[in-house]
Amino acid sequence: MKKILLLSDTHSFIDAQILKFVKQADEVWHAGDIGNLTVTDTIKKLKPLRAVFGNIDDASARAEFPLDLKFEVEKVTVWITHIGGYPNRYNQRIREEIKINPPKIFIAGHSHILKVQYDKKLNLLHLNPGAAGNHGFHKVRTMLRFEIDNSEIKNMEIIELAKRG
Repeated sequence: MKKILLLSDTHSFIDAQILKFVKQADEVWHAGDIGNLTVTDTIKKLKPLRAVFGNIDDASARAEFPLDLKFEVEKVTVWITHIGGYPNRYNQRIREEIKINPPKIFIAGHSHILKVQYDKKLNLLHLNPGAAGNHGFHKVRTMLRFEIDNSEIKNMEIIELAKRG
């Protein structure tokens, strides 16, 4: 069993509130718009990290992290990308591939809107953790926490950190 902390859109911001939840996880996944690599370096000192770069990330983040990250944890296939869209409205860049080979969990960031949505057509769980950083239009900073046990995704929790700013 793995305890996963999922965050996105930190935009160079990390604080003790985020790190409290990082310490409780087995792995941390970041869905892009990292900003300064101090964010990911800080997380990596504490826990294993899987991350993708986002549209605001510079050349150093793009050199360290991929645009798409596909992997398997326990018996669950995962695809993380920053700009991925939503069920019935996937980004054109990934639309055909996700239909041909859908993961069990599809993760996107970018919108700053937290969503947990099941895609019945593709039989996958779509996750967007919202935004954990201070930059953007969101009012409350959010993340997601869940467990993967064998092939089961369970104990999904929304984490509301604090108001932005």
